[in-house]
This record gives sequence, C-alpha cells and structure tokens, in this order.
Amino acid sequence: MFIDEIKFFAKGGRGGDGVVRWRREKFIDKGGPNGGDGGRGGNIYAVAVSDINLLSKYKHKKQFVGLDGEEGAGGSRHGKDGKDLIIELPVGSVITNIESGGSVSLDTAGQKELLLKGGPGGWGNEQFKTSINTTPTKATKGKMGEQGNFKIELELFADVGLVGLPNAGKSSLLNAVTNASAKIGSYQFTTLDPNLGDFFGFTIADIPGLIEGASSGKGLGIKFLKHIKRTKMLAHLVSLENEKPMQVYKDIRKELGAYDETLLEKDEVIILTKTDILEDPKKIEKIKKEFLKLKKPVFILSVYDDESIKNLMDGLIKLLRKK
Repeated sequence: MFIDEIKFFAKGGRGGDGVVRWRREKFIDKGGPNGGDGGRGGNIYAVAVSDINLLSKYKHKKQFVGLDGEEGAGGSRHGKDGKDLIIELPVGSVITNIESGGSVSLDTAGQKELLLKGGPGGWGNEQFKTSINTTPTKATKGKMGEQGNFKIELELFADVGLVGLPNAGKSSLLNAVTNASAKIGSYQFTTLDPNLGDFFGFTIADIPGLIEGASSGKGLGIKFLKHIKRTKMLAHLVSLENEKPMQVYKDIRKELGAYDETLLEKDEVIILTKTDILEDPKKIEKIKKEFLKLKKPVFILSVYDDESIKNLMDGLIKLLRKK
C-alpha cells in the first residue's frame, strides 16, 4: 500500500552522567580527581533515499529514540557517545516539526538533515578541580535530548506528471513509453497509487485521476494533487471518448488552479487519447485544431498505434531536453 504521509514522535538520546573518581597511585597521597565526562546522546537524522514506497515501512512505527550516551569512567575516560539514529525517508519528503512549525525538504538522494540533537553528557569531577578546590566531589548528570513530533509528507519529484480524468489512459501511456507496469482497466476507476516509470533517463509519474471537486477534497484527487507540485512538466491526457473534450480539459485545469494557481504556470503538453474510438480522421483533426489554439504542444495517441506512440515519445524527449 502506497503511503505518502506519516506522523511520529522522536527524541534524541540522553547524555551520559559524569562521575566522581580518584587517582589511586602508589606513593601519591590523596590522588587528585580523574572522573570522566559522560558521552553525548545520539542525534536523530533524516536521510533521503530513492524509494517512494519507503513510508509504508513506518506505518506502525510511531516513535524513534536515539541511544543514550555512556557515563564517564575513572582515569579521565570520556563516556562513549550514543550512536546516532538515521531515519531513511523518500526523496521528496517534507519534514515538519509540529511544535515549532519548522520544515525541511529532502530534495536529493543522500541528503542528510539533523532533526534533533542528543543531550550533552554530564561533567566528571575532574572538570571542577581548581587551585582552591583540589578535591572536588561534584559531578553532573547528562541532559535529556531534544524531542518533538514530526509530520512527513511526500511530494513526488518527476520530470513529467500525467494528469486527467480517471480512465483517460494515463496508466496505459506510462506502460507504453516506460518500464512501468501500472494496472489498467477498461472501466471508470482511478489508480489508487502513483506510478513512476523511467523514460530515457527522465521520470514520468502517473498521478491518480482527478474528478470535479478534487481540490476541495472530493474523491482521491486532493490526496495526490500535492504530487503534481514538483513535476517539471504536465502532460494533460484528454480521452476522445468524452463528448466535449475541451470542456473536460478546462474542468481539470480548474481543479488544478483551485488547489494551487502555480500549477497552471507549469509547462504543459496535451495528449488526446483513445483516438481509435473515433473512426473519422477529420473529426480527430478538428478536435486537435481546437486544442492547438491554446498555443501548447498537442499529440494524438492510440496505444494500439505504434506510430502515434513513437511521435509522442520523440516529441516529449525534445521538449524535456530543452528544459
């Protein structure tokens, strides 16, 4: 099951305690203090990895706690620091500290961000030695690590985001031009999970189908509209099985704008799908001319027509390489 949002509590490790210890050496009366400091508690880090399904791993994990530092020891020995805790999250994750409101975005694989610091270790009695107090009996406790509640929201990165009504042919297109294996069907349904495919080094994302009212929470659209925000280009699929293709196009554009007006500013290509439904080539050409008035690239596509698939692929590659 694809999960694109989780919440959890995290806490850095507690610092180890400082200790009171004394030198015990032959012929040295009342050896001085040599109690070591406690080790630092483990920090909490987030690291970005290229796996959009990773959040499902944490579906039932609600808490992350760093390891505590060890207490100091005699002989001025410093306690061992607690091991840092690494939380792997998908590239595209937006991490928000619910209490502070601060957020950070994981934009590239390998990116590492400090979420919480472990507590500092306490001081051993050696730290308190002075010319006046040569035999201090004081040591301090380690401190608690930072803690907080976090919300993780995944926003997919892709070069092209496929948008359109359910059954517009997005999954079929993705399967035809990439190495993806998205489920398809000949009935009205919407993909429950985003699907990604590699397209000559570019990434194409099949965004679950939108319906009227998606921007206000109707259907599945609102859940996935956020994934369109980080795509570089939109490929708007309009099925010619619709009696009014241009109206369908405008309806989806309306939902995109209602969610975030900046989506309307993205580069866009229009793909007229299921052209095999219309047997009259003149009618198809007429519809294409209507869309060309929008001053955007328009492609005719039938997944049963290899030539139309090739023309689309060649066109997309040229557009993507210009970006």
